[in-house]
Amino acid sequence: MDVDQQCIRSADVSRRQWLKLASGGFGAVALQSMLAEMGRADDPLAPRVPHHAATADNVIFIYSTGGVSQVDSFDYKPALYRDHGKSFTASRWLNKPGKFERFLTRPRWGFQRYGEAGIWVSELFPSIGRVIDDVCVLNAMHCDSDGRDKATLAAHGGSAQFARPSAGAWVSYGLGTENRNLPSFMVIAPTPPYAGAQTWSSDFLPGCHQGTQVIPGDEPLPNLKPNVRNDLQELELALLARRNREHLQDRGLDSALETRIRSFETAFGMQKEAPEAFATSNETAYTQALYGLNVPETAKFGWQCLVARRLIERGVRFIELIDVGSSNNWDSHGNMQDHARLAKAIDQPIAGLITDLKQRGLLERTLVVWTSEFGRTPFHQDPNHPGREHHNLVYTSWMAGGGVKGGLVYGRSDEYGILPVDGAVHTHDLHATMLHTLGLDHEKLTYRHAGRDYRLTDIAGKVVRPILQNG
Repeated sequence: MDVDQQCIRSADVSRRQWLKLASGGFGAVALQSMLAEMGRADDPLAPRVPHHAATADNVIFIYSTGGVSQVDSFDYKPALYRDHGKSFTASRWLNKPGKFERFLTRPRWGFQRYGEAGIWVSELFPSIGRVIDDVCVLNAMHCDSDGRDKATLAAHGGSAQFARPSAGAWVSYGLGTENRNLPSFMVIAPTPPYAGAQTWSSDFLPGCHQGTQVIPGDEPLPNLKPNVRNDLQELELALLARRNREHLQDRGLDSALETRIRSFETAFGMQKEAPEAFATSNETAYTQALYGLNVPETAKFGWQCLVARRLIERGVRFIELIDVGSSNNWDSHGNMQDHARLAKAIDQPIAGLITDLKQRGLLERTLVVWTSEFGRTPFHQDPNHPGREHHNLVYTSWMAGGGVKGGLVYGRSDEYGILPVDGAVHTHDLHATMLHTLGLDHEKLTYRHAGRDYRLTDIAGKVVRPILQNG
C-alpha cells in the first residue's frame, strides 16, 4: 500500500471520494505532485492577471471561410447599382503589369436600414439587421493576401507567410483558463477551413493552449466516454502519473511531457462536464427556437452558436465557430447565389446568440467577432458572369459586446467597395483590438522562440480605439 492510499484509509475516505474533492480530478492531483517535485508552483493554464483592466472575459470568434462579399452583405454601394456593367482599367488594384479591363457588377440583393443609427444591411442578413444596434461594423478591413490558405492563416495567426499560433492559443497563453475541466480554447467546426487544423494550432506555444475541435453531431468529442469503469481508469492514471514522474526525474524539465500530462488531466475532467455542456435539449423551447434549432436550414449552425453560449457560461476562454469547411463555403467564384443559402444558415443563429447573450447579461463581458479571410471583387472580367473573385484590399468584419460600441459603422471604402478611404483596419489591428478588450497588450504578449520574441500581431498592429466604449 503506497503513502497516498495509507492517508486515504486513515481518513476513512474512499479513493474515489478523495479524487472528487480534488479540484481537477485525478490528473490535477498527479500534476500538482509532479510540479512540486520539480520545484515549480506555476501552471500555464492557471488564470492570469491581464496587463490592464479588461472589458471582456471571453471571445466567440465566428469565421465564415471562403471570402464573404462585402458589397453583398454590410457595405452598401449605390454606385454599383448605378454603374453596373461600366468598364475600367484595373491594373492599379490587381497589382500586375499591363492593362486589365474589368466591369463593375451590381450586388445581387437589396439593402435596408436597421437600428437607431439606420445602418445599411443586406437582405441576406435580416436577423443580424435586427440586432445591429449591438454591432460595430468594420467596412474598411484589409489583409496581406488574396490566397485562400495564406489569408486564412493570417486571419487566425497573424501571418500570411508562416504557420503561427492561433489567436485562441495566444489568449489561452495570456490568460489561462477559468475551468480546468474544459479546454481553454475550443473550435466548433464540422470540418477545418482552408489551411486545415493549423488554424487552431498552438504551434510554438505550449501544446496545452491548442484548440480542441468539437464536431457538430451525435458525438461532438469522439472517444470521450471511458471504456473502463471509473475506478479502473483512476488506477490506470495513477500508474501513468508515476511513470511520468520517473521520466521527469531522469530527464529534467520536459515541456512536451507536461503538455501530455495536462491533456490527460483535462480529458479526465471533460468526461463529466463536456457531455452536459453539449446537451442543448435541456434548453427551453424559446431558446431553441431563438437559435433556429427547429428549422433544418439553421439547426446545424444554431447548435454551434448555442453550445458556444453554454461553453462561455462554463468558463471557456476562446471559442471559434466555423460555419462551413473547405469543400462547402463562401468562395463564390462560380455563382454568387451560393451566398443566399450560406447566409440563411447563419443569420438567425448569430442574431439569436447576440440576443441570448444580452438577455442573460453575458454580452457585456463577451466579445463576439465575425470575419472572413477577405472579401470579393465588385468587378469581373466578364460583365455577365454570376460570380466574384477574391479581394483582400477591402472587406467587412464586425464586432459586438465586450466593451465595443454597438450601432456603429467604422471605416469606409470607396464608392465601389474596391479600396479603403477612411478608417482602414488591418488584420493585425483586429487582433490587437481583440486582445485589448481582454486586458492584453498585444506588444507585451510575447513568447521567446528561435532566438526572438514573437507575438500575434508580429511587428505591427494598433488598437482601434474609436470603436471602444472606453476609448
